[in-house]
Amino acid sequence: MPLQTPPLRGIHDERGAKFTEFGGWDMPVEFDSIQTEHDAVREDAGIFDVSHMGQIHVSGPDATTLMQRLTTNDVSRLDVGDSQYAAITDEDGIIIDDTVVYRLPDEDGEPTYLFVPNAGTDEETHERWISYRNDLDLEATVDNRTDEYAMFAVQGPSAPDLVEAETDESVTDLSRFEAQYATIDGIDCWTARTGYTGEDGFELIVPWSEAEHIWSLFDCQPCGLGARDTLRIEAGLLLAGQDFDHEDDPRNPYEAGIGFTVDLETEFVGRDALAEIEEEGVEEKLVGFQLIDRGVPRHGYDVTNTESRVIGTVTSGTMSPTLEQAIGFAYVPVEYSDPGTTLQVVVRGRSKKARVETTPFIDTA
Repeated sequence: MPLQTPPLRGIHDERGAKFTEFGGWDMPVEFDSIQTEHDAVREDAGIFDVSHMGQIHVSGPDATTLMQRLTTNDVSRLDVGDSQYAAITDEDGIIIDDTVVYRLPDEDGEPTYLFVPNAGTDEETHERWISYRNDLDLEATVDNRTDEYAMFAVQGPSAPDLVEAETDESVTDLSRFEAQYATIDGIDCWTARTGYTGEDGFELIVPWSEAEHIWSLFDCQPCGLGARDTLRIEAGLLLAGQDFDHEDDPRNPYEAGIGFTVDLETEFVGRDALAEIEEEGVEEKLVGFQLIDRGVPRHGYDVTNTESRVIGTVTSGTMSPTLEQAIGFAYVPVEYSDPGTTLQVVVRGRSKKARVETTPFIDTA
């Protein structure tokens, strides 16, 4: 099956980007180097093409009810321009995906939402929403608009000023997780103060046909998925399919450290299971760790206690460009989850001393 391509695939190729398959998409992994791109975002600004992320639009009289039923957070708290991070769980409380839900301006007087599932899951997610809408006999329109819109992330300390300079409306007065439509060179763009790097900045949702024009307006370092990964690990942010996987590594929000997305006062799929888990507690938790010995942890590496007994598995790992230290995430029994606990990570057959750390690993915006 051919890979899906973002609208700027040719532009990125001309710029000299290297590409990788991710979630069924052919995406730039780096333009210059991961180090260069990472540093630009931490120190100045960078722009990412994240058009591989899904875009599901939900509107109608029962749109809020449908969103409330299928996401773990309290959608009813969102005013127009608000957004929230949430999980999508099954009946057993296992994470299917994580997402950001945006409350758009009402359409025809009815509540309207846009939410962003992870790469390659938009069709499955769209079908899930349609199925539950029909089963519950709700009046809501659910559209998969992934192929209609591009998505760019302008991130870094200088990013707010860069975006402000291009918008007709002021956007720097938006708080984190607030958004609005803003006009960029005559084009309406959903402009959200959200991101996946730990830095300040905006995510811009723009018409697919205008993607090249909008991209060209931002004179900053283009960045690929490689830097996006190192940045999000430093910021303590999860990657779907790696830090949790519905089939290969099923986890609930409390295990994954995103229990804050769960509002047990709402009725959503998986609510009863998660209420029981919240009361009883979990046996394992996702922790951040730093290698003390030389080496780089990678996904799938064993984690052991100091007696070399396997107690967990690395889900994400990298050499942190900011800290110049090897860091990662792993699920371990709760008795090994306190910061300062000594662990070992088996790197290429050799045990490397590690220490549990609080996350995020760096100060974030």
